[in-house]
Amino acid sequence: MSDWNPEQYLSFANERARPALDLIARLPNRHPRLIHDVGCGPGNSTRLLADAFPEAMLTGLDSSHAMIAKAKAAVPKARFITGDASLWQPNPEADLVFSNALFQWVPEHPRHLARILSALKPGALLAIQMPDNLHEPSHVHMAKTAAKPAYAAKLTKAVKARTPILSAQGYHQILRPLCTHLEIWRTSYHHLLKGHQGIIDMLSSTGLRPYLDPLTPAERTAYLADYTKAIAPHYPVMDDGLLLFPFPRLFILAVK
Repeated sequence: MSDWNPEQYLSFANERARPALDLIARLPNRHPRLIHDVGCGPGNSTRLLADAFPEAMLTGLDSSHAMIAKAKAAVPKARFITGDASLWQPNPEADLVFSNALFQWVPEHPRHLARILSALKPGALLAIQMPDNLHEPSHVHMAKTAAKPAYAAKLTKAVKARTPILSAQGYHQILRPLCTHLEIWRTSYHHLLKGHQGIIDMLSSTGLRPYLDPLTPAERTAYLADYTKAIAPHYPVMDDGLLLFPFPRLFILAVK
């Protein structure tokens, strides 16, 4: 895929901040000294962590050079590095490994979550949030539209770009043996968007990227027209032209 677009991603900064704020609010350790923000993106989650824990030392990790450049400007006090979360190892003295909407992109992410948790010191926290929407109409119809003859040849890999999310029980079985305390919960946020174009605008910088990147401009226009037609019955537009877009997310809070 092409590099991430920080400006497009941040156009829905408020919507993307809500789950990070909710996860920060649930953290039992209110005085972490060393924090890793894994998949920090343009620094929006790092900024929230810096505000919540002003005395902490923060390190952000992301695979995108464009995102890291934006993050450095957003949170000058933090340290940022470019890297792959599947190869990254936390500082063994870290008090908190935090991740907002990254690990759904990491192949075999349950194994890597267990690896990262195992590397932490006793009492340290692993706190992550992942979109849990592959079975939502918005994402089901990405794949169904991609299977049409006009796009199938170019989009064979797009459907596998994200790693499926396990059930809560699945994560519990993998992580519980490594924890003194483990919480797993699911929350659906209902975002108020400007019609079906609002869904496309929100997802173009995330879930739709693997489907749009391989296409020519003309093919993208055609794909999005077909996609919009497919999702329209599932997301009714209200009289004021707005719609409520359900967006479920899975949270994991583990204490080593």
